[in-house]
Amino acid sequence: MGRVYQTIEASIQRFIAEQPMFFVATSPLAATGHINLSPKGMDTLRIIDPDTIAYVDLVGSGAETLAHLRENGRITLMWCSFGPKPRIVRAYGNGTHLVSGSRHFDGLVSLFPPHRAIRSIIRIRVTRVADSCGFGVPEMSLIGQRSRLAKWGDDRTDEQLETYKRENNAVSIDGLPAWEG
Repeated sequence: MGRVYQTIEASIQRFIAEQPMFFVATSPLAATGHINLSPKGMDTLRIIDPDTIAYVDLVGSGAETLAHLRENGRITLMWCSFGPKPRIVRAYGNGTHLVSGSRHFDGLVSLFPPHRAIRSIIRIRVTRVADSCGFGVPEMSLIGQRSRLAKWGDDRTDEQLETYKRENNAVSIDGLPAWEG
């Protein structure tokens, strides 16, 4: 039976730290807009305090999360155990994206391994945490993290990365403004 927690309690923090990946879900306000669900990995998440999570948002092919956060701030993160002890944890909250040079970004970026392809840091003020059994999630083994995104970023200059963001991350698939760099 699932439980609801007021904050990210220590047992939840330990569970989250053990997971090699997580999922991020956001949605535009328009009922006809596309809901976004993205898998994340690469040691990009930190629990800042019992009410705050931050993760590194790396340059990607789209910018749905950024657009949805700019529009309404709603975000859900989910972790699933693919190991022998089944469990699912979801954290619901309000997110903001922090860009390089801002006080909050500069205060958080040192908590993460360096990445050339950082687009922003997503900071979530958690309003609800819930877990469930995870009995329907398959048990699988992790082979490892992929290195292609890091290499892609390493192979580009700062100017090339900025151009990519302007050309590919400026608007969501629904036409909402996303990257404002």
